[in-house]
Amino acid sequence: MAALLELEHAYDLARADPAFTRELTGLLRTRIGRPTLLHQVPRFAARLGAAPPTVYLKREDMAHTGSHKINNALGQGLLARRMGKRRLVAETGAGQHGVAVATVAAMLGLSCTVYMGAVDAERQRPNVIRMRLLGAEVRVVETGSRRIKEAITESVRDWVSQVDTTHYLLGSAAGPAPYPRIVRDFQYPIGAEARSQILTAEGRLPDYVIACIGGGSNALGAFRPFVADAGVRLLGAEAAGRGLHTGAHAASLSAGSPGEIDGSFSYLLQDDDGQIATTHSVAAGLDYPGVGPELSYLEDSGRLSSVPITDDLALRGMRELGHSEGIIPALESAHAVGCLLDLAERGELAAGSVVLLCLSGRGDKDLDIAARELGLF
Repeated sequence: MAALLELEHAYDLARADPAFTRELTGLLRTRIGRPTLLHQVPRFAARLGAAPPTVYLKREDMAHTGSHKINNALGQGLLARRMGKRRLVAETGAGQHGVAVATVAAMLGLSCTVYMGAVDAERQRPNVIRMRLLGAEVRVVETGSRRIKEAITESVRDWVSQVDTTHYLLGSAAGPAPYPRIVRDFQYPIGAEARSQILTAEGRLPDYVIACIGGGSNALGAFRPFVADAGVRLLGAEAAGRGLHTGAHAASLSAGSPGEIDGSFSYLLQDDDGQIATTHSVAAGLDYPGVGPELSYLEDSGRLSSVPITDDLALRGMRELGHSEGIIPALESAHAVGCLLDLAERGELAAGSVVLLCLSGRGDKDLDIAARELGLF
């Protein structure tokens, strides 16, 4: 609690300091590549039916390091330096957060240790290599399910044992306060930019905003600026894995129940005794048994609709976007693409709809998985 209170106080002071905001905004522009592109995809939209919607992608895959994770990593990296912390520790699942943290550590002259479950390290080997090339120490976690949940646990253990010198750079809008708020705020530019860009392009707000949901960082970044706009439907694509009926999934909002996980009260996958369930997703970044508290609130309030998307539908989304537009999304982002395919096939997209889809990351890291699952090699 002492470490969390210290972080909360430091964050409140930083956000009130115009110099901190100027430095963060400047680096997001000059080093990260913000604002990212809002990209219309008419050839993909044409595959959605005879009266296709207008579809725009918010291209977070074009940010430096290839995903939205760099936004939060940079913000927290600057905060850590301001607090006098010289070392960053982080968890990662798909590896994109780990790459972002390693990149920021190199930019700011900080040391960096990243924890990654053994299962994820094996299936996301390219990102393990990237992190080590960037100077990070990658510690592979062999306990439990050997996935993101155990990586978080080990990161926290490391942090609290060296809190005087170390900042825990959590990547999802989950965990104990103030992390959900911090991560949400640093990802806010995704939706703020997209809102302005689509108003310029279309002269109106979108009918749908779609994003994939793991812990919730890219989703909250995309959704938050539209929450007050009742005419905009917010759709969160969750990892249904092999199907909700199989139990091999990671769809906390669709199939979970309220409980405590990693320091917050939110929806999670658990048994009757509150023990955390084993999860499955073809996308390592969605393979988490919980979801952040703010997304849980939006689901409970009816403002957010969660949509379970199977591995097969996500892989199809990856292939369809690649074939039609020359864009290979990360498997996490491909769940959002699959969600749009699903809406169209169920006849829920009205003619003339405008859709904003957050493409949270690029698919380089997933080529081996895609090759195996789609029979490409």
